[in-house]
Amino acid sequence: MPWWGWLLIGIAGWLLFTAVVDLLQRKHAIIRNFPLIGRFRYVMEKFGPPLRQYFFQSDLGERPFTRLQRAWVYRVAKGQNSTVGFGTQLDQDAPGLIKFHPSPFPTLDLKRSDAMKPVVIGPTRARPYACRFAANISGMSFGALSKNAVLALSRGAKLAGGYMSTGEGSLSPYHLEGGADISYQLGPAYFGCRTQEGRFDRVKFKELCERHEQIRMIEIKLSQGAKPGKGGVLPKEKISAEIAAIRGIARDEDCHSPNRHPEFDDVPGLMRFINEVRDLAKGRPVGIKLCLGGEEFIRDVARYLQGHDDGPDFIQIDGAEGGTGAAPMSFADRIGISLQEALVITDNILREHGVREKVVVIGSGRLVTGAECAIALGLGADLCMVARGYMFALGCIQALQCNTNHCPTGVATQNKWLMRGLDPTEKSVRVANYMKALHHDIMAIAWALGLEQPGDINREHMSMIVEPGRRVALTEIYPTTMKAFRETRILRKPQANVA
Repeated sequence: MPWWGWLLIGIAGWLLFTAVVDLLQRKHAIIRNFPLIGRFRYVMEKFGPPLRQYFFQSDLGERPFTRLQRAWVYRVAKGQNSTVGFGTQLDQDAPGLIKFHPSPFPTLDLKRSDAMKPVVIGPTRARPYACRFAANISGMSFGALSKNAVLALSRGAKLAGGYMSTGEGSLSPYHLEGGADISYQLGPAYFGCRTQEGRFDRVKFKELCERHEQIRMIEIKLSQGAKPGKGGVLPKEKISAEIAAIRGIARDEDCHSPNRHPEFDDVPGLMRFINEVRDLAKGRPVGIKLCLGGEEFIRDVARYLQGHDDGPDFIQIDGAEGGTGAAPMSFADRIGISLQEALVITDNILREHGVREKVVVIGSGRLVTGAECAIALGLGADLCMVARGYMFALGCIQALQCNTNHCPTGVATQNKWLMRGLDPTEKSVRVANYMKALHHDIMAIAWALGLEQPGDINREHMSMIVEPGRRVALTEIYPTTMKAFRETRILRKPQANVA
């Protein structure tokens, strides 16, 4: 018998054996009912997402970010032409689409400057921080991200002149090595400054701030947009010896952070904690980050600020659109208020109580382009924080594998083979390019509106499509008083994609 005959007999035997196994197994009904053939269903299920992404989805059809949005980030990060030809692909009558009102007399080229008027955080504190970039790097922890990714982000922020948040995973050598200004995020697990019982260790925190001058401010994380009210999880597969040492945790089990801070139970307790943290940090600005669930929390904070000169120096509002943290689908889909509404609520309430100038408001949550950031600024933010946009600048392809430790681009993994593909020297330049492009885009929109600074953009400069052929000014949809704001809820529609 020729060799290929034996090969055919071997293949037939293997197929017969597999068919018998399929018939006898009880785990999968399809495979049991359709031996051999049923296995193709699982093959197609595995390869379906990448096939849809690369071959079948339209440029506007993907979620959470469209191909147009990602392509813009890739181009500007590489220093390529960021313009588009032959007009927009966005449906200009799509409900929820926000449009800017261009001025017949835009700011003259002679008066233009990319230098933004600094936003000073904590101007009355011992060590205020002047921020000169409109869109900085939001919290993404070392552990969730690879060391190469964190190092590239830090170097890129330093090159461009912005700042980055550590995320709740504490301060790593890779944050410091890049030389960027750091916002140290203090989460409910107090990683890096915790006792063995998981409580806040004031001595460790004070020593950390004294050792590292790069820490320019402290953000107390109450919640995040991806999963408000839910604690974080770092799978044990992602916990290296280095990460365990930095965080002060064990390696042999998943790392769970509490769903809220055990150090306080209400707004007065939070205010006391903020003031204590500021004292321990030698007068650095201290703020809070949260995803809103209503008006009362901001109202309580505003009432406190009316009678006190302490309290938070900034409030970072994370919209329910946020997504760098792995989250249960029910939390990601259904819990929290969108960034647009949350910014308006925060801005309105602070103004009604006469304390708006005491607090810098920062917006974050699914912001990747200059237009999206400019909208956030117009709705009440003073600054923006961007996370996933910077992941795209690092090379993220939206494979949706962040929670598996199998990120193919080396961004969100601790797999040494995968992370070696991310060159921090090369990617740091892309991060800096993207930060500068975001900033310039925001400035350019302000100039088109006849303004000189992004901080001058407000609701009067925008309108929203509420139905085909009907455009309503944002001052009507998002009035500047909370009473009128509540009365106009029926006008508001889901936000459309903005590429």
